[in-house]
Amino acid sequence: MQNILEILKGIGIEVPKDKADTLNEEVAKNYKTIGEHDKKVKKLETERDGYKEQLDTANETLKGFEGVDVEEMNKKLEQYKTEKKEMEEKHKQEIYKRDFADALSKAMEEVKFTSESAKDSVMRKITDADLKLIDGKIIGLNDMIATIKEKDASAFVDEEQQNLENNKPQFTRGTQGNKEKKGHMTMTELFKMKNENPDLDISQYISKGKDE
Repeated sequence: MQNILEILKGIGIEVPKDKADTLNEEVAKNYKTIGEHDKKVKKLETERDGYKEQLDTANETLKGFEGVDVEEMNKKLEQYKTEKKEMEEKHKQEIYKRDFADALSKAMEEVKFTSESAKDSVMRKITDADLKLIDGKIIGLNDMIATIKEKDASAFVDEEQQNLENNKPQFTRGTQGNKEKKGHMTMTELFKMKNENPDLDISQYISKGKDE
């Protein structure tokens, strides 16, 4: 592409060297080449086509809303949001109840009850008490079990009393020849035997635990 100096020279006009730079600057400020003009026009046409496409899309979207009750649509949208939130909360509560029941069942394995019905009753009371499950542990569980024991001790096995019963001395009734007969002797019977036989060693008739 020829610049302005070459064009002028081609028609017989010679621009002095000290004026050449000034001429180029003035031409650049006020005139554009056809190539530059075409490039700018093409850019504008591309932008125009893009805006037209966006406008067509917007018009098609608006057509889809023709005859639609916007207020009713907003109500349905809000209803959907509410139902979605309720479903998520319900699902969250179901998972919490399951985790709470699992934690409670595991904790109850360490507690001795007098019967299964007593165990079920205590577990229902704990569940209805709305205790909180945090990091897999039921907060306040031990305190509540202690409270229930105070009100209904019969629901729990008295381990201390059970140990005393297991270790309680038992007496066997003897016969001639130091042979033993199965059965328990009372203290009264034992002392009576001792009175009747002062030399008798009654220790042989006392044993701990169950008869073999």
